[in-house]
Amino acid sequence: MDEDLKSRLSPEQFHVTQEKGTERAFTGKYWDCHDDGVYKCIVCGHPLFSSETKFESGSGWPSFFEPLDPNAVRTADDRSHGMRRTEVMCEKCGAHLGHVFDDGPDPTGLRYCINSAALDLDKRARIDE
Repeated sequence: MDEDLKSRLSPEQFHVTQEKGTERAFTGKYWDCHDDGVYKCIVCGHPLFSSETKFESGSGWPSFFEPLDPNAVRTADDRSHGMRRTEVMCEKCGAHLGHVFDDGPDPTGLRYCINSAALDLDKRARIDE
């Protein structure tokens, strides 16, 4: 499985999604993207977030106030690096996406801080699919 993923993903995409890495702030291709579409998991293509829920958080990573569907992602407690955070993963394949924080805008108050390297924006996808 790792060899297949290593052949399909860039080293950064593999590091982020499989080794729970983080891209540097303000470097990912989607942090300042304003295109419409559906953000999908780079590993398995599962629809994760809508551009309609993306907002400017100032964090340097793509931020969303809710997933496309409540069951699109799953979360887990993350106590790595001496911090307590909530990890966000793709529900379908378990790829690490980023973290969720409770400092986001209405209506949810959440900020899903997601690595661009974990995402693929499908500009043709309908938001309501």
